[in-house]
Amino acid sequence: MQQAASRAGDHPLVEKGARLGYAASGVLHLLLAWVTVQLAWTSGGEQADQEGALQKLAGDGAGQVLLWVLLVGFVLLALWQATEAIAWGEAKDRVKAAAKAVTYGVLAFTTVTVLTSDSGGGSSSATSSLMSSGAGRVLVGVAGVGVVAVGVYHVVKGWKEKFLEDLESSPSRWVRRAGRVGYVGKGAALGVVGVLLVVAAVQSDPEQAEGLDSALHALAGLPYGAVILTLVAIGFAAYGVYAFGRARHAKV
Repeated sequence: MQQAASRAGDHPLVEKGARLGYAASGVLHLLLAWVTVQLAWTSGGEQADQEGALQKLAGDGAGQVLLWVLLVGFVLLALWQATEAIAWGEAKDRVKAAAKAVTYGVLAFTTVTVLTSDSGGGSSSATSSLMSSGAGRVLVGVAGVGVVAVGVYHVVKGWKEKFLEDLESSPSRWVRRAGRVGYVGKGAALGVVGVLLVVAAVQSDPEQAEGLDSALHALAGLPYGAVILTLVAIGFAAYGVYAFGRARHAKV
């Protein structure tokens, strides 16, 4: 199986698709930055998460075409990460690759949801179902701790520029700076999501366990919330710029 996964991962289509996937992630984070800015400085009625960002593209024919391109990129990047999880590295590297494969698979599913105009809110509904039982609340709390840990990991990775280890060649100065700001900003946002999940589990409040959208709206309600959200948006935008650089320099 490892040899088959290795051959699949080395296929030119999959390798180019992985780079397309990183570029798709760049587009997504730039859209997410724009949604966050709108939440900060307007009425804030739109959904402020990945799905809400992708819905920005769904309004016209050109946007629909771009959504299909993003879908292909997410699917191929998820496939490449899956081959990495099976074929290469130590156990911790395989776990990281598997987690990334799941992440991009979820983004692919979210893109399909937007393309088919199905706004069922599956993730928040699933969380609400878990919150109906004691064991489910424990799982939500544990998930929240895990998300906080991932957020801290992103902050450390950005601050120490460990993201350069993911690249096969030295990027330009602007890619390095964008990566540093982007990872720190994204990590901070994930940290807020994780904290809200833990609080929701402790207080048995499903409304606080609705992911990034809930986290950003919570930040909007703080003193100087608009300024805080603007800084978060800058982080998302910087990560998007870095993702375009990663599409060129990534080890695939």
